Amino acid sequence: MDNQREQFGSKLGFILAAAGSAVGIGNLVGFPVNAAKSGGAAFLMVYAFFVVVICLPVMMAEMSLGRHTKRNPLGAYSSVSGGQFLWKIGGWLALITPFMIAVFYQVLTVWLLAYFVGAISGNLQAMAAPAYFGNFIQSNSVFVYLVVLIFIVGYVLNSGVQKGIERLAKILMPTLFVMLMLLTIFVLTLPNALVGIKYYLVPDISKISPEVISNALGQAFFSLSLGMGILITYGSYVSRKESIAGGAKMVALVDTSVAFFAGLLILPAIFVFNPATDTSELSSSSVSLVFTFLPKIFLSLQSIVGYLGASIFAATFFLLVFFAALTSQVSILQVPLSAFQDELKLSRLKSVLSLGGCAILLVVACTVSFGMVDYFTNFTNYGNANKSFFDVVIDVFYDTILPLNGFIICVFAMHYWKKANLNAEMSIGDENFQGSFTQKYVNGSLSYVIPAVLLIVFINTVCIKFFGFSLTDYLS
Repeated sequence: MDNQREQFGSKLGFILAAAGSAVGIGNLVGFPVNAAKSGGAAFLMVYAFFVVVICLPVMMAEMSLGRHTKRNPLGAYSSVSGGQFLWKIGGWLALITPFMIAVFYQVLTVWLLAYFVGAISGNLQAMAAPAYFGNFIQSNSVFVYLVVLIFIVGYVLNSGVQKGIERLAKILMPTLFVMLMLLTIFVLTLPNALVGIKYYLVPDISKISPEVISNALGQAFFSLSLGMGILITYGSYVSRKESIAGGAKMVALVDTSVAFFAGLLILPAIFVFNPATDTSELSSSSVSLVFTFLPKIFLSLQSIVGYLGASIFAATFFLLVFFAALTSQVSILQVPLSAFQDELKLSRLKSVLSLGGCAILLVVACTVSFGMVDYFTNFTNYGNANKSFFDVVIDVFYDTILPLNGFIICVFAMHYWKKANLNAEMSIGDENFQGSFTQKYVNGSLSYVIPAVLLIVFINTVCIKFFGFSLTDYLS
């Protein structure tokens, strides 16, 4: 079976596809929102630290395990451990997590698709109104876009790794980055943008709190597709001629660059279109922040290119962001899809249909969690706050489980699979790895430091999210 497994067609294809799995709503929506909520530059500084110090070694461990076993996460853990039950739990978590993340990710991708249609239909003026987003997410039209998206995702998934995921990423990722750069440059020329730049780039250390640290690590893990089994699965499609370390560094660089410029676009835009913004009010920001301010940015282009030109520009950008989100969505679903194929021996088409059947009810439950159905809107209460079903999915599978999955992969790679085996796999396709600084850093940090940090962050996140207190409350 290993000999028949698909592979990426080239090193560039792998890097762009892996970056495509990482670059999406997490960067273009989640990062600016979290930066706005968490003190701007303070969040950016902690985020950058986690990417370099924590995330890169974990990326390399996941990709190495995937390429070594050529299996999905459940198969990878089972193959190396000989089917031991304890490690199968790690495999199951790495399957369930991306499946549930794909559920709420589908909802966000629907919103992007709708905004593309709205822009290309000439509704840019209406989309810039403050009430537009809230009204849209409670309207029945959401379900029309959801059906369209389900068919698109199913088609791309059924097309395979090279013809579907890689081909999409090669065309769309470079185009998205160019569009993002051009739009950012435009926003930075507008009045009051400097206030947002200072908020985003000049750190206020006093704003760093346990919650900011937890948000930054969760954002870094989500943006880089860590703890979801994606990089284990993608690693299984990587040629043994390619360098794991080099690929991981390039993916992290592309991903972080997109996140940085997305923040540099959105944060100044907040102050451009609302000069009286009180930074303390940003703590209550949500995803609607992006869907409110992006249309305003595009609408302001009409003074240069006219209303039609601004609408075309907006439609193009939302289309590209939608495809970036689509690439991520497909990558996330490739994890459980690979398990259906590997473990149940189903064809790709049957795997796609089975996966869609499992997900649809959960996706609908998340979709109606914004006021359509009271049961899902007021689903439960914990951490001294009311939570919708959509909130629960994010709190559990985005904020909480990702650090735990990272902890498990570190312990498994270094203390069960063993350091020597990890080094041997990373040396394949990279003759300079043995004895390099990268090897020493990965070996040293993955053994004890990173697992300890991830375990502490996981426990503290559980305390903050579900019990309303932080571990640091008892240290002060």
